[in-house]
Amino acid sequence: MPHKYAKSKSWHVPKQQYKITNWSEYNQSLKNRGSIDIWLSKEAIAKWYEADQQNIGDGTPQQYTDFAIRICHEIRLVYKQLLRQTEGFINSLFEIMGLEIKCPNFSTLSKRLKALDIKCPKYTEKDQMDNSVAAIAIDSTGLKRFGRDEWHQEKHKVSAKRSWRKFHAVVSDKHYIHACKLTDRFETDEGIVDQLFDQIDVDTDHFSADGAYDSYNVYELINNKFPNAEVSIPPDKNAKIGDSNHILRGFVS
Repeated sequence: MPHKYAKSKSWHVPKQQYKITNWSEYNQSLKNRGSIDIWLSKEAIAKWYEADQQNIGDGTPQQYTDFAIRICHEIRLVYKQLLRQTEGFINSLFEIMGLEIKCPNFSTLSKRLKALDIKCPKYTEKDQMDNSVAAIAIDSTGLKRFGRDEWHQEKHKVSAKRSWRKFHAVVSDKHYIHACKLTDRFETDEGIVDQLFDQIDVDTDHFSADGAYDSYNVYELINNKFPNAEVSIPPDKNAKIGDSNHILRGFVS
């Protein structure tokens, strides 16, 4: 077996530790993730049913307004439900709220949504990307690679630790992956941005990333690739305004 560079035995990157200083706000934000606040105004209730349901001779008259169909569709998207589950969920909400209105049945929702030509987001692979992108975000995540079994570890005296890889991705607001790259765990997030940008063929209005990309080189790459995009990158907690900072750093949202 040829000798290989024992990269797994090289310097170890420790797990990053983030100091939380606002525990009360942090705890409350976690609680808010599970809270549900849904209310309907009197105007919305009044617009739920069609005011004029006269049959004009082309079939059953519409009972629900387009407004009601769109509301049901929005709730469906938020909770990622199918039409039958959406019907049951909305009806249970109306019962709890004491409202004397009903959700359109799943068959009505399906037909009316098709007639309204509402574009539903698809989270599946597409052959073609969108011509215009409202926003994109860049980030990386760790992937644990399995391969060496216990026999291999005992025979060759190699480390029992699993090896890690980093997956870098640029994703649009419609969940389309415009660029991606797999690297080893020693590659920094900001050092791979130029290679990711080479894979992107569309323009965007907004670019966001986390604090790991807060560097002069990243801002310069963004300015060259997306000169008209708004940039949202939080600075480091010890960051300071200086003459050496990139001009975009003072205009992040």
